[in-house]
Amino acid sequence: MKVALIYNKDIDGVINTFGMQNKEFYSEKTVKKVAQSLEKAGHNVAILDGNKQIIERLENFMPRVNEGEQMGMIFNMAYGIQGESRYTHIPSMLEMLGLPYVGSSPSGHALALDKVLTKIIWKNNNLPTPDFWVFNSPEEDMNSVVFPVIVKPKMESVSFGLKVVYNVEDLREAVHFIITEFDQQALVEQFIRGREFCVGLIGNSPVETFPVLEIDLEGDPDAIQTVDDKKHKPKKKICPAMISDELADKMQKLSAEAFHALNLRDFARVDIRLDEDDNIYLLEINSMASLGETGSYSAAARVAGYNFDNLVNKMLDVASVRYFSNTILTDVDSNEKPKVSLISRMRTFIKTRQQHTEKFLKTLVDTDTYVRNVEGVNYCSGIISSELSQLGFVQEIHPQLEVGNIIYFSNSFSKEVDYLLLQPIDNRVKLAQHENYNEHEQYLEGTGIWENKGGIAILISALQALKFTRNIKKLKIGILLITDSSIDGRYSKALIQQKADLAKSVISLSGSSRKGGLILSRSGSALYHFETKLIQKDSPEHVSSTAMNFNKTLAAIADISRNDANNIIAPYDIQFKSNIFKRYAYGSAGISVRHNSPEILDDIEQKIKKILTTQKRNKIFQIQFEGGIKRNAMLESDKTKELYKHISSIAKQIDVRITHEHRWSSADICHIKKDMAKIDGLGPVGEFLPSENERIIRHSLIERALLLALILKD
Repeated sequence: MKVALIYNKDIDGVINTFGMQNKEFYSEKTVKKVAQSLEKAGHNVAILDGNKQIIERLENFMPRVNEGEQMGMIFNMAYGIQGESRYTHIPSMLEMLGLPYVGSSPSGHALALDKVLTKIIWKNNNLPTPDFWVFNSPEEDMNSVVFPVIVKPKMESVSFGLKVVYNVEDLREAVHFIITEFDQQALVEQFIRGREFCVGLIGNSPVETFPVLEIDLEGDPDAIQTVDDKKHKPKKKICPAMISDELADKMQKLSAEAFHALNLRDFARVDIRLDEDDNIYLLEINSMASLGETGSYSAAARVAGYNFDNLVNKMLDVASVRYFSNTILTDVDSNEKPKVSLISRMRTFIKTRQQHTEKFLKTLVDTDTYVRNVEGVNYCSGIISSELSQLGFVQEIHPQLEVGNIIYFSNSFSKEVDYLLLQPIDNRVKLAQHENYNEHEQYLEGTGIWENKGGIAILISALQALKFTRNIKKLKIGILLITDSSIDGRYSKALIQQKADLAKSVISLSGSSRKGGLILSRSGSALYHFETKLIQKDSPEHVSSTAMNFNKTLAAIADISRNDANNIIAPYDIQFKSNIFKRYAYGSAGISVRHNSPEILDDIEQKIKKILTTQKRNKIFQIQFEGGIKRNAMLESDKTKELYKHISSIAKQIDVRITHEHRWSSADICHIKKDMAKIDGLGPVGEFLPSENERIIRHSLIERALLLALILKD
């Protein structure tokens, strides 16, 4: 299942800094550990920052159920950035987006964060909680307060702002501090001398209570645990607590009732004080109990039999049961170290090397590989060759003069291979228009990054994962680096066909559409050049006639494709020059044709010929028409459908979104005439941008590398 883990990192990712600022954050170490626990269970995990860009990030990663994919889940670790009821911010957004998540609802979090409302609800449910007072100002009448009391913010958690006071003067000072520091009401609560405990909960109906845990106050009944204690010098934890079974059972029962009274979900932690007469008092409930390793929730869970991996996946599981009434967790004996699956090992390897992959991709993108820049193209080939040689591939160079050298790589002594991977590296973009590598949180940009160079990075990453898992030597793989794709494979097409004849299947790593489209068919391409010239100059009216005929001819040719889903005809680079006084007229235009079968192209050419036949007999102007096919159409065959079906099953297993599509642009894979399994579009998910720029979704480098590695291994 796809799991988006949301936490808060970039606190500047807001429109304005306004209102109360959050002081509670998870460490990146803990976040990564949670992600690793989910990945060990086979989930496809993305760590996302929960700021103003979160909707776009989720849209790029999470599956849409109307596409027939498995519903993903959100593992929410975002405490919020600023403002009131900050625990509710991400859950509220997820409710609007229609995404299921781990943890309590917005209303549940709102009640749990508001300590005053919590205590009112508990009292209405006959649950024991200390008496309390609420103050808006340090100047209010405080004569009714019975000391000692503990002063805290009304809306904070994790023991922020706690202070025990014994007289009115200190109370006014403490209330003033809370109001000015936290910009909210001060909750003044009867201080319970004694011992401190907490009870962790997980589940819903029924909710499971962990063994009671005691915070060791070292025998001091007046001691408390502050936020500094929790962060810098955590107090010793005793679990199970050294209390009677009867008392422990009562604490667990009251904690479960407190959990249900606020309509909380999935997990929480209840904080408790026990006075010197063994009376139990519920202090507060944390609806986002910390998963920090030194925290009381994790400590109690270990005693309950949940190691960290089990605990994290149990939390995901209880949320899944709540939403879908089915379990996704595979039970593992917590005393045994579970065997990590091949998929998990590959995914973890690819993710840990993401920085290296992106650095390699930056080098590729920043290299100008304009098709006529032979030096730049060969330099790029050299970078790729260096990576492949370390993976056991041997190169076969086919020297070229007008373009870069075409290179074939193989890790097999046999000429036959299981997969031939086609990878162009050139483009049509000259240096002046070249866009260098640019990095954003969710996107990577630059010339060629989507069309071909992102595919190269995915290929290298997939092969490295296969080597890491000791699978690469078992496979027979051929890789053909193509350097003349921008000029329709003028020099490489024969070699492409030759190498394809020795392969069982062919894969090309062109960029995938935003819907995850794999290309099962492509249109063929044909280019023509049309010219007309005035030759009878005895009348100025002939200038106008030549112009009218030129435009009508182009319109008639373009009209051939009207209401025809199997071809597109589009004129380009249209020029017409004329001078009535000098009686001069000349027009030229390119005509691009995209067709989906040879028969369709033949029909188009016959119709064009018919349009031009009568004009060739015209004595006023002269016409010339030349050109022809550049690439054949790539047709969707039964073998291709079978390969797509196989890839779909792998993609479903690892929660990678794919669809199938036809692409109107032609590519090198179109040169393969053999009836064989061939698929394009296994590169990164992305799109073209204005000018000569392209962008890819960053996370798709990981997903597509894992998908490719599993395809090749299988």
